[in-house]
Amino acid sequence: MTSQIIYKGELRTEALHLHSGTIIETDAPLDNKGKAERFSPTDLMATSLGNCMMTIMGIKARDMQIDLTGTTIDITKIMKPEPRRVSGIGVVFHFPGHLILDEKQRTILERAAITCPVAKSIHPDIEQDVQFNWPAV
Repeated sequence: MTSQIIYKGELRTEALHLHSGTIIETDAPLDNKGKAERFSPTDLMATSLGNCMMTIMGIKARDMQIDLTGTTIDITKIMKPEPRRVSGIGVVFHFPGHLILDEKQRTILERAAITCPVAKSIHPDIEQDVQFNWPAV
């Protein structure tokens, strides 16, 4: 098993990662009768895309002896009604100003990100809009 989830009531869940003991709580979003005091399950889905992209890019960067520390990612989740579902995820990378890479290095890292396991697992009907904001050379 990977995790165990318990329903805490009032539209809140608690997920326990069995290997590490880490706990993640979720709430239903405000627009779906929730409190929005935690990530919603669909927030986590969208956020997982950015986390996975950064992790796979980080692995590739480490192999290339490139330090991506300080990189930030903005995630935007787009919902669609009837049936209620995620219809798009915006992912915008912002790399630190000191990170000067050539075009080949950037291309390798971008390809690593967009081919991460989460990106490849998301249904093709869900648009993935990914932007890479590299520092000016």
